[in-house]
Amino acid sequence: MMLYLGLAILISFALPLPIGAGEAGYCLIEGAEYYTVELVTTKNIPGTGLATGRADLSVPANSPFSVAISPDGSYEYFVRVSLERMKIPTEGRLVAWVTTRELDRIERLGTLDQNLRASGKVRWNKFLVVITLEADNNPEQSIWAGPIVFRGMSRSGRMHTMVGHGALQQENCAAYGYAN
Repeated sequence: MMLYLGLAILISFALPLPIGAGEAGYCLIEGAEYYTVELVTTKNIPGTGLATGRADLSVPANSPFSVAISPDGSYEYFVRVSLERMKIPTEGRLVAWVTTRELDRIERLGTLDQNLRASGKVRWNKFLVVITLEADNNPEQSIWAGPIVFRGMSRSGRMHTMVGHGALQQENCAAYGYAN
């Protein structure tokens, strides 16, 4: 009896979860803190001084291993960006982007809606989430042109080697705004 119950539970976790109007096949259950990217305001835009933001990462629900791997071997995440305590700008549009730490590859997630939310996919192990204020809403735009309003770094993006540092020295990541 316990074997059947255990098997039923295992199968239920392997099946895709219903997620309503969201991206098909992705689990939108809030994950561990590791799967949240804190977005830090740059205070470059009026009204953003007290604003907060986050990008929640989730993995495809249909993966039996709780991870998804892209063809090049990188992790694949579904990213949900949300901003709080901020008014929608009267001019321009807020746009969410993801980029590698080197800024050599940039992908547009999408324009934030009236609830200051946007979502999309990222297929890199280490990445930055950037929110900019763009003059227009051009979905074909391949790189941001407006000022950066928020930025955050994935937890895996914070990892770096100590090459070039002394045995007891550490790079001061807090100088770049990443104190956690």
